[in-house]
Amino acid sequence: MVHFGKKAAVLTAAGVLAATAVTGCSGSINTDAVVATVGDDEISLGVANFYARMTQGQYETYYASMMGTTGDAMWTQEAGEDQTYEESVKDSLMENLENMYLISQHAADYEVSLTEEEEDAIAEAAAQFDEDNTDEAKETVSGYRKDIEEFLRLATIQTKMDSKMREGVDEEVSDEEAAQKAMQYVFFSYTTTDDSGNTTELTDEEKESLKTDAQSLVDRVNAGEDISTVAEELGQTAYDLTFDSESTSPNEDLIAAVDAFETEGQVTDVIEADDGLYVGRLTSLLDRDATDQKKTSIVEERRQEQYDSLLEEWRNDTDIKVDEKVWDKVDFEDTGVTIITSETEETTTDDGSTDDTSEGSSESADDSSEDASASEDSASE
Repeated sequence: MVHFGKKAAVLTAAGVLAATAVTGCSGSINTDAVVATVGDDEISLGVANFYARMTQGQYETYYASMMGTTGDAMWTQEAGEDQTYEESVKDSLMENLENMYLISQHAADYEVSLTEEEEDAIAEAAAQFDEDNTDEAKETVSGYRKDIEEFLRLATIQTKMDSKMREGVDEEVSDEEAAQKAMQYVFFSYTTTDDSGNTTELTDEEKESLKTDAQSLVDRVNAGEDISTVAEELGQTAYDLTFDSESTSPNEDLIAAVDAFETEGQVTDVIEADDGLYVGRLTSLLDRDATDQKKTSIVEERRQEQYDSLLEEWRNDTDIKVDEKVWDKVDFEDTGVTIITSETEETTTDDGSTDDTSEGSSESADDSSEDASASEDSASE
């Protein structure tokens, strides 16, 4: 079983969970082997394996069930482009590691470095991990001090560089560029849904009746009646929507028709789609709140584009090589990793004294209850 003690908060901040348990078995690997080079920097298999196993644990513990599978079976599933899920995740992990080294190599350009406090916290976290875990567990995840410290160094610098790499973009966005309009629309569906969630398509006669209702809505709203009130009388609902010319939901033809209006209050004709009928009414040529939100989004997009552009530039200027034979030694299918969380909290007893309690711990299938108890005590220290 692998544990991060409660002192390892820096690990959580760096994207590594607070505690892990390892199931399965793994052969010994040479953690000093070079799995990749990024310019003059060498990525050791120990660092790559540690990062991979922590990520693997998150997938197997939290995502496998949502995907309708198990941790053992998920890695052989197809992920598209003739890749298994394991191959896809490992490709992403290696690219992330390469980027972390690239960012570290350019940290001095942005006057970014680790403080003495950060270095001490990293060393303490690695030492706590080393103290709390068995040699077998550390061998499985390459949980040795030098590998953990190197990974946390990279992760901390990456976090500190994030805002620096996004600085300096143009934050001015005009109303014209960000303009968001507003409409109300009514959707007349060609299907009905019962209480059990079963859907039934309307008959041709029912669809014709629905078209009559939709046309009635158009006529009455054009005559000055409120679209929400009329929709409710017809057993329908009027929805509010902000949009621009690039919007596609709920229906592209509806968006295009309302976007073409130049006067607030204009109403579309009945718009027929495969799944039903739409009627829309333009309520605002410039929705202030939605437009301001779009401005914020545009600025964030510019920052992200600058960040991505810098990484792409650095990658193009740097010789990056991966030793696939070494990287193949990290295999998810045969070695499972399950995340557990051990939290120590102080509770008050009936006599007013306080007790420490540990919650959320679990054990691997191969661990005895005695080993689990010892590990939980270790995590609470």
